[in-house]
Amino acid sequence: MERKKRVIMLADCQSFYASVEKSAHPEYTNRPLVVAGDPARRSGIILAACPLAKTYGITTAERLSDAIAKCPDVVVVKPRMAEYIRVSLHITSIFQSYTDLVEPYSIDEQFLDVTGSLRLFGTPEEIARQIQQQVWLETGVRVRIGISDTKVVSKMACDLFAKKNKTGIYIIPKEDIAEKLWSMPIRDMFMVGSRMAHHFYKMGIHTIGDLARTPLPRLRDRWGVNGEVLWRIANGIDDSPVRPSTFMQQQKGIGHQMTLPRDYTTWSEIRVVLLELAELVARRAREKGLMGHVVSVGCRGIDFDRPTGFSRQMKIKEPTQITVEVYKAASELFQRYWDGQPVRRVGVSLTELIPDTEYQLTWFDNREQQRELDKVTDAIKRKFGDTAIIRASSLEHAGQIHDRSRKIGGHYR
Repeated sequence: MERKKRVIMLADCQSFYASVEKSAHPEYTNRPLVVAGDPARRSGIILAACPLAKTYGITTAERLSDAIAKCPDVVVVKPRMAEYIRVSLHITSIFQSYTDLVEPYSIDEQFLDVTGSLRLFGTPEEIARQIQQQVWLETGVRVRIGISDTKVVSKMACDLFAKKNKTGIYIIPKEDIAEKLWSMPIRDMFMVGSRMAHHFYKMGIHTIGDLARTPLPRLRDRWGVNGEVLWRIANGIDDSPVRPSTFMQQQKGIGHQMTLPRDYTTWSEIRVVLLELAELVARRAREKGLMGHVVSVGCRGIDFDRPTGFSRQMKIKEPTQITVEVYKAASELFQRYWDGQPVRRVGVSLTELIPDTEYQLTWFDNREQQRELDKVTDAIKRKFGDTAIIRASSLEHAGQIHDRSRKIGGHYR
């Protein structure tokens, strides 16, 4: 029996953060608007720009000062991550009313497998139009939708075509891949950045079609399995299903990083932030019932043209989720490899994770007491908030815990 043809969609929310803000503030409907970080903390980067703002040449990831220079009347809104997450989950629930196979790809992009929904809701294009209308009516966010029989081609259908046409919908059937995609520049292919494109140019590969027609052994010899992955994308070959449980798989690592409000230049300042990061990492590990064998620490300076900093890791004797043990390892690494240059970003992570039910009890230390103390602290924070109980060091000028408690994903709630 012939296998049923899949219908996969990639739904992308247009200028998501900016669209949410415009929906919440009708007075800005006809004004250019951007969502940007806090300029006072040197994080004034454009996170999202509405279509009207983009007509002035404003782009995502540029500095806020540059955007204002292009359009002095632009409305600048600080990010509200809690609201964006709420709206994203609302949009997910709309998608789930059409199919139970919905896989988040990012906060503003999701894959849908509507193969089993065609008899209920109509053709793929009709389903896409219904989704667009319902999302717009309920959230004020416009959705562009790419459609094909694979995830990678639906992603390219959305990025290369649906985002640029009036309907916001584009379909690339399997049989039309060569006609629709192969003439496109190789830099436009999904998973190809500027550096990879440069490597392809050196090989005489300038279009997606050039890559698709390249003998697979040549690509395998050059890049191994990654070469085959890129060849398969160029040919529209992708067997991966839409998995609703993608983000429910066990993590390979737990990490946190902080961008600091100013240069930290002394160990007495940096140790405060390391302890706060160690506590955040260890707390997440405890919440997920995990422990880690490897502690990593890294830092960066503010000058991206002349980067400074390091990233190092060490394996500890016993897997841990205990704050003081994570902090001890992070501190040892930092003091060993830090060259004294000013620090603007610091990160700590825990990897090689195992369930916390697999550790061995010991009789000759106080690990169990420390573990229980951490759990009691976690319970207090869950009930009364992250700042209900804090370490004395966080009250120092270098401490960031109060400011961080007002943020989600590094941005204000």
